Amino acid sequence: MLLRIHHAAIICADYERSRRFYTEVLGLRVLAEHYREPRQSWKLDLALADGSQIELFSFPNPPPRPSFPEAQGLRHLAFEVDDVAQCKQGLEAMGVAVEPVRVDEYTGRRFVFFSDPDGLPLELYEAAQGEEVAGGSEMG
Repeated sequence: MLLRIHHAAIICADYERSRRFYTEVLGLRVLAEHYREPRQSWKLDLALADGSQIELFSFPNPPPRPSFPEAQGLRHLAFEVDDVAQCKQGLEAMGVAVEPVRVDEYTGRRFVFFSDPDGLPLELYEAAQGEEVAGGSEMG
């Protein structure tokens, strides 16, 4: 039986740029960081408040995403937040371009899209009222 998502793995084009984005802009906590010499690759384990993780990898000359936004594979990675508008303002204050806030026609919850430094589509999705996100985020 599947319990929850443990991690999402992301390959970036510029490791230092992406490391700064995920730690300083999104406020994720570093669990471990290793340079894997045989692969000429960095692996950075980042923690979210609920215990799930993002693994950030660098590889020499990774191929670009073939098309956007409807390429086969991961469409986007969504993070749940307490207040979409507040997090949107925090991202914009740090120079991140964020799309206008939308409302999910089925749940009534607010959400917004933005991209990481490599153009990976990311989403902020608002928690249902009364469901605060444990640990919060440094974005707001």
